[in-house]
Parts: sequence; C-alpha cells; structure tokens
Amino acid sequence: MQTHFTEEQLRDPGTRRANAILRSCVHCGFCTATCPTYQVLGDELDSPRGRIYLIKEMLENGRPADERTVRHIDRCLSCLACMTTCPSGVHYMHLVDHARAHIEKTYRRPWRDRALRWVLAQVIPHPGRFRLALVGAKMARPFARLLPDARLRAMVAMAPQVIPPVSRNDAPQVFAAVGARRMRVALMTGCAQKALNTDINDATIRLLRRLGCEVVVAKGAGCCGALTHHMGREAEAHRSAAANIAAWMAERRGGGLDAIVINTSGCGTTVKDYGHMFGATALAAEAAEVAALACDVTELLVRLEPQAMAPEALKVAYHAACSLQHGQKVTAAPKALLKAAGFEVVEPVDAHLCCGSAGTYNLLQPAISAELKRRKVATLEARAPQVIAAGNIGCMMQIGSATGIPVVHTVELLDWATGGPRPRALGPVAAGHNPAPSPG
Repeated sequence: MQTHFTEEQLRDPGTRRANAILRSCVHCGFCTATCPTYQVLGDELDSPRGRIYLIKEMLENGRPADERTVRHIDRCLSCLACMTTCPSGVHYMHLVDHARAHIEKTYRRPWRDRALRWVLAQVIPHPGRFRLALVGAKMARPFARLLPDARLRAMVAMAPQVIPPVSRNDAPQVFAAVGARRMRVALMTGCAQKALNTDINDATIRLLRRLGCEVVVAKGAGCCGALTHHMGREAEAHRSAAANIAAWMAERRGGGLDAIVINTSGCGTTVKDYGHMFGATALAAEAAEVAALACDVTELLVRLEPQAMAPEALKVAYHAACSLQHGQKVTAAPKALLKAAGFEVVEPVDAHLCCGSAGTYNLLQPAISAELKRRKVATLEARAPQVIAAGNIGCMMQIGSATGIPVVHTVELLDWATGGPRPRALGPVAAGHNPAPSPG
C-alpha cells in the first residue's frame, strides 16, 4: 500500500511504525475470510482491510477521528485472526492499537460512552473494586430488564452466580517447589481473574510446584495493562505495565527468574509485547527482557513434561482463545498436554473464530458479541463434549454463560491429572462411578 506521510509525521515512533505496517498491506483481502465482524455484519469497513483504509486516511491526513471511523474501529475485536491469515505479515495489532490511541486523544465520545469506558478502566483492572462491582451487578440482576442501555444489561449479566472468596494464594509470596527445584518462576495472577475465578491460579501454583518450580507472586505486580491499552488509554496502560516490569525485574535481580508464567492468554499477548510498547523509552531494555521471559503456562508445561493420567475418561472440547492462537501463536501445546494426560480432545469447526469476549468487547458491543457467542457455543456443543477447556478467563465466562457444559481452564484439568483436586466446575463424582486412580 502506498503511503504519503510527511517527514515531520514520521518523526513520531507510533506513526513511523504505522507507516511500515500500512506499506506491507497488498489489499489481497485474505483477512476478510477470517474476520468475525465481517462475517456477522458483511460490511467491508468492518473487515481488517476496510479498517486499514480508514486508519490510513485518518493518520495520513493528521486529522481528528470522526464518528464513522470510530464506529468501525470500535467494532474490531482485536482477535488477530487476520494476522494469522495475512500472507504479507501485516502487523494489524500494532496498527489498530495506535489508531485507538489516536482516537482517544482526538475524538470526544458521547457522554454515556465516556462514562462507561471510564468506569471499566477504573474498576476491572482492580480486583477489589471489580469484586464489589460484581456483587452490585448480582444484586441488580432482577432489575436488569429495566436498564435503558444494552451495555449496562450486559454488565449485569456478566456477574457469576457465585463470586468466589479471595484466595490468599494471590497475595505476594513464594511457594517452594515440591522436591528438587528445577526452576524459579513468577506467576502473573492478573486482575479480573482474581475476582471471577480463583481456582485457576490455585491450580497453576499446585501444578507448577509439583513439577519442581518455585513459584513467586511478585510484590507490586498487577494488571498487565491490556484492558486500558485496547481502549486507547496509553498512559494508564503504560503505568500498569511499568509496575509489572519493576516488580518482575526486582525478582530477576534478586532470587532470579527462569520464566514469567501467564495463565490468562489475553494478558500474555500484552506482556509479550512490552518490548514494543516501551521501545522508545528508558524502559526499553527491561521491557524487552520481561517480554522474553513471558510464556503461557502451557508453553512452560511442555518443557516440564508432566507425567499425567486422567482420573476419568472425559471428552474435552478445546476452545482456542484468540489471544493464544493468533496473538501468541500457541496452538499445539494445550491440546498435546491434554491428550498426553489421557483426555479425548476434540475441536469445534471454525476454531479460528472468536467467541466474542475479547476483553471488554462483550460489554461495549453486546449485540455483535452475543451473535459470536451463539455461533461459538453451537459449534462446541455439536462435538458433544463432557467438558470445555480454554486458556483465557474471558472466553470461559463468555462460553459458560450460554451452555450447560462445564467450562474449565486447561491447567485445572492438568492439575487434576497430576494428583490435584477434581475441578470444582465438574461437580461431584456421580454415584456408582469408579474413576481411574490418581497417579501416586
């Protein structure tokens, strides 16, 4: 794609990066075939190619964002399926993130939109505040139909039936390895996950310790910054990311770190991109070091080679979170681990398509999100699984809200298969059922 940025415009690192990305696009349209919003809406401007044209025109002319451009950029899930499909290597993620930052700086949204986005940015990244918000949403559920805005109704619907108590395992501390220590790793405990489902971090800690890892929950680490980053709120996102970099580098310089383990794939995609986020700052070297240490929990588990045996023969439908399969290119590890543990693993058709969760997307674009959820759940249920496994809390909540099939994190099944407790979401063992013995 030909571009016409001025030399002055190209002095800005973000614009310079955008220019390089735009010039790599050859207009082929392969991305439209795998774009969820294009499939649902059928509008060229709701495809990656259409959005690229809008972004180019906005940035090249140096003008403030307009309502039309904002509408179509807001509808983007950032699922990154287009990046997997693109034969030219167009780095759409960096381009759309830059566009969102430009929108945030130059476009004044209607007051309801501003208020809603401010609340999301001030609540979800903070587990204590988010937990209180979930309690309030749960109390408001009987009156949800009276709420005038579909986005508010979506927020109320998001609250789980049971809000788990705080897990003390999420507090800063060190968990000793069981047996000989093989590695020392930091676990990113996240933000929303700590309020929505504490079983995931608990299972991760048990499993890693059992496999010889000393697990550190670093003091000062918190939200990865993804939520505010994808809303274009760069300053807030960078503050969160910088706090994590400082916390993990302190551990790296102290007791040492072999890896930073992440069990929420949306966070993992962001942390692995810290090197780019801080590339033009004084934090560049440390950010790049942290990004290099970051790995999805399944990437580390493949290296640790757990000796696992499924306590029950279960048919597991594996849902590939977009941030894991497209953002991090981690596709084989979760399925290989589950199969090696003795579970029967199946996948839905169109496994590359988003479930519609996408961070805060299901709250900000509830109609499109609901349609994508309907399609995803239908394809999963068509495989008649006994359980659905995923590697991202947002996907788990989204899918779990529309199916009666239990939804668990991949690591919960692997913890169970290596001697941990049965995942709570599976319920008690049925009377008269004789599960296979757990490994000694």
